[in-house]
Amino acid sequence: MTQTGPTTAAVPAAGSPPAGAGGGRRPARRRRGGLDRTSLMVVFLGLPFAFYVVMVLYPFTQATYYSLTAWTGFSAEQPFVGLGNYARLAGDARFLTALGNSLTLLVVVPALVMVASFALACLLTFGGSTAGSVKGLRGTAFYRVVSFFPYVVPAIVIGIIWAQVYDPSGGLLNGVLTGVGLDRFTDFPWLGDVDTAMAATIAVIVWAFVGFYMVLFVASIQGIDPELFEAARLDGAGRVRSALSIALPGIAGSVRTAYVYMGILALDAFVYLQALNPNGGPDSSTLVVTQQIFSTAFSQGQFGLACAMGVVLAVVTLLFVGAVFGVARLLGVRGGARA
Repeated sequence: MTQTGPTTAAVPAAGSPPAGAGGGRRPARRRRGGLDRTSLMVVFLGLPFAFYVVMVLYPFTQATYYSLTAWTGFSAEQPFVGLGNYARLAGDARFLTALGNSLTLLVVVPALVMVASFALACLLTFGGSTAGSVKGLRGTAFYRVVSFFPYVVPAIVIGIIWAQVYDPSGGLLNGVLTGVGLDRFTDFPWLGDVDTAMAATIAVIVWAFVGFYMVLFVASIQGIDPELFEAARLDGAGRVRSALSIALPGIAGSVRTAYVYMGILALDAFVYLQALNPNGGPDSSTLVVTQQIFSTAFSQGQFGLACAMGVVLAVVTLLFVGAVFGVARLLGVRGGARA
């Protein structure tokens, strides 16, 4: 049978792309996609990197140069002395004492904060009743808020408060101790005794940060599969065993990061030390490098020597960070957990 109706099929014009091929749109999409990627890299990588160069790398390079001079900080002359400032620091007993105190804080403070925060986080996540499902202590939300409160208080305020608590004559600590019958603590100078000044200072810094890292570890532990804790309980594992065998490996990456940040803060605990013992404590027992930098630069007018101290502190910080990541790599820590 022959079709007699008119045909309506459209014939593409000569030189035009076939229908549905989209040949005229692909180049525009590719150009737009490439532009979007470039803009994204500029905004989220280029600008932060430029800010980092201007605000971090350039000042550090400038301070390194100043450390090679005898600049007073208030004159245009910058006599070049080479490594003379570093040679002076090597023979400066006061600076070496400050460096030793800073290293003491670096070793003790992060360890105490990590152990206390991790223990409290375990109690709040799976340290509750052994009956029923795995759960934390009752009133977990209240404990989080109370323990996190010190972190939101400015460091200088914490230092002033604890300086009053440690006050020999009218301080709360001596009042409580003598009230329970410990008369040997009457007018005891916690910050004025060589044997207790550093320990009292460390206690303040630990108190200020335990709550924050506890909340951080609680969030990390809650990301672990609850069935692992259930299986451990069925196998007879106690809370300590569950913490060391399940919780700690599960949040190893978070612990590594927290340890780095806490170590950097311990090396730069200027505000706490200055509020508690602005003169470095008895026999410089609480003097740290940051305090020595401040006094050398602004009290003695030796900015070149102070910059050399800052460079030494920066090198110690970099060595600490490298050591933490190196140990974590040897232990197989990847991302948020241990591999």
